[in-house]
Amino acid sequence: MDGLILLRPLWLLALLPLAGLVGLRLTRLPDAGGWERVMGRDMLRAMAALGALGGRRPLWMRLLAPVALALLIAGLAGPALPRRDAPVLAQADAVVLAVDLSPSVAKGPGLDQAKLAAAGLAQALSGRPVGLILYGGEAFTASAPTLDIATLQTQVGVLDADTMPGKGSRPAAAIGMAAQMLAGLPRADLVLISDGGGVDRQALAEADRLEARGARISALRLDGRAPGAPAAPGDALDRLVRGGAAMAWDDMDALAARLARSGGSARDPVLRALQYRDLGPWLAMLALPPLLVMLRRQE
Repeated sequence: MDGLILLRPLWLLALLPLAGLVGLRLTRLPDAGGWERVMGRDMLRAMAALGALGGRRPLWMRLLAPVALALLIAGLAGPALPRRDAPVLAQADAVVLAVDLSPSVAKGPGLDQAKLAAAGLAQALSGRPVGLILYGGEAFTASAPTLDIATLQTQVGVLDADTMPGKGSRPAAAIGMAAQMLAGLPRADLVLISDGGGVDRQALAEADRLEARGARISALRLDGRAPGAPAAPGDALDRLVRGGAAMAWDDMDALAARLARSGGSARDPVLRALQYRDLGPWLAMLALPPLLVMLRRQE
């Protein structure tokens, strides 16, 4: 079950005392009408083995209550799967990937690095809607934030050196487009996947405006440049980062973990619950059969 998470994992700690109670229940000697207080344990076990004590219940009967409790605890832990039928949540707590397809990237080894970084980051952010912007001399929206990560990865997989027309690198255009895409969201992230080319005063100003709206900017730095392409300043992406981090392109998992720890879904349990289908009630319903058997025996 891909994407299965626990909404309330601390409930699983209740399984520890339950395991102790099960152990005591299984090792407890049968009732001997009061004689168990004066008889040795070995004698009680021998009498039970000979059938001289009638208070011993079958093993499956003694496990009814622990099994029911274990199922209830598992249900309270909240096993859940990402919801695919909630389009109203498609913009909540979004992450936008802005992929640099300028000639210095698209015509060199940086293209494969950018594709791997974008696809890997989208997969690692499963559960948060992810959008895609492509930019060179201009910026274009490839995908609005979506939970359909498979389709997004397909779009990333077909990128090539001819995807973006024209020349140049204008991260300012990508940041400005991301600001429009993320307008009105209280929590959002923009991740630039770039070699750092084209970072100028306009890009820094756009980054400041986006940060003022509550969004964070992070970056994955590409180290493969096209032959003959001028090298960008080493701190170019660091100057663009606002509240996030600038990391190497193959550190996408570390960046995803950082975004997950500080993302809106992680901080807001209500929003997190809305983005997932809670299977806990269905799991807890499995406790009904053993409980009904116990109630029936008490009639």
